[in-house]
This record gives sequence, structure tokens and C-alpha cells, in this order.
Amino acid sequence: MNAATINPQEAAHFGALAADWWDPHGSSAMLHKLNPVRLAYVRDQIDAHWHVDARERHALQGRTALDVGCGAGLLAEPLARLGGAVTGIDAAPENIAAARAHAAGQGLAIDYFAGELATLPPARFDLVTSMEVVEHVADPAEFIGQLAARLAPGGLMILSTPNRTMWSKLLLVEAAERVGAVPRGTHDWDQFLKPDELAALIEGAGLEVVDRTGLSPSAAKGFKLGGSEALNYLVTARWPG
Repeated sequence: MNAATINPQEAAHFGALAADWWDPHGSSAMLHKLNPVRLAYVRDQIDAHWHVDARERHALQGRTALDVGCGAGLLAEPLARLGGAVTGIDAAPENIAAARAHAAGQGLAIDYFAGELATLPPARFDLVTSMEVVEHVADPAEFIGQLAARLAPGGLMILSTPNRTMWSKLLLVEAAERVGAVPRGTHDWDQFLKPDELAALIEGAGLEVVDRTGLSPSAAKGFKLGGSEALNYLVTARWPG
């Protein structure tokens, strides 16, 4: 029996934001700025791992993808446009309702589920993503183990999460929530994971970390890949061998 990973208070917090998840100027504005950068990283990792030409529009054609903690589909929809057979799961039913409605409006066929990851129908996926989620779950080690259990042999797992530094406490928690860039109560700094801590959880689940990249502020674009990991970072892992 898999242990529960959903924190009910976190699920309720994000479920309350579902109505304007797709508004780039609403409560999820920060995610809209992060998403293109995260997607660029995911695409780079896909191309490198499966030797896909960077000009190929459908880099995930013939592959399956699972986005865990998908919200209303900000990442799941681009993955579907890359040709993947995409499944999304989120702790908040309100988010899944918004995700289904938006995908239908875009003509995208994405399988969406609400609830615990362990309740998904048995399946393993070529690509498993979980962006800004591990810091919100009740049991990070159990959660990473469940992500790994969903990763197919030869697949990729890609995560992003804030780092637990004074820089992230100042900018992500105190400043961002105070000025309204992030809804109040979104972040608990004590739950943030340092890169070595997340790597240890990934390795404890039997995977190996093959790439780690900073996601740092940019005056021109809001965020950029590379540079300092002090605020946020992305990690790619796969099965050894």
C-alpha cells in the first residue's frame, strides 16, 4: 500500500486558484513566466536523451508523458503539442476541471485525473515531469519513489523546485507574497529542498541524476536557464545503465 503524499491544505490552497490559472496576469502569473523556461529545458533534455532534431515539432511523437501536479495544464498542453500521449494528475479536483475544460477548448486529448498518484491506472511513462510540486507534498521521499515507479525503462524524469536558501526566502516567500506576485500561503520555505537533498531522494528511489540546471531571474525575460541555483533549479534523472 502506497502512503499518501497529498497535503490536504496545499490541495485546497491551489484548488481555490483554479478559476484564473490560465490568466497570465492572475494568481498564477509567476507560473506563466516560469513555464516557457521550464518547457525549453524539458525540450532540451528530450532532444539530448532521444537524439531528436531540435527542429522537429513533434519531439514526443510515439511516446507517453505524465505530468504530476499538473495544475490546470500549463505544461501538459505543450507536451501534448509535442506529440506525446499525455496524462496529467493533480491533488485538486478544481484544477483538473479547469484543465479538462481548457484542453477541450484547444482541441487537445489529455487524460486528466484528480487524486493521489498511486491511484492512477497501472502504467509507466517515457517522460515523467513534476514542476514546483515536491515542496508541497506530505512525504517527499514517498512522492519521489512513486514518480520513479511510473518511469518506464529508458525514460526521463524531470523536476523543478525552489532551493532552500536565504535568497529564495527573501524573494519567493517574503517579497513575492507581500507584493501579490504569488498568492499568500503558497510557499513554506522550510519545505524547500536543497539540490543535494533532492538528489539523495532520487538516488534512493533507484534513479541517477544526469543533469541539474539553475533557473534564475532575468531582467529581460523574468527567468532564464543556467546561472545561479539559489532561487530555483531543475533536475533530470533516469534509470541507471
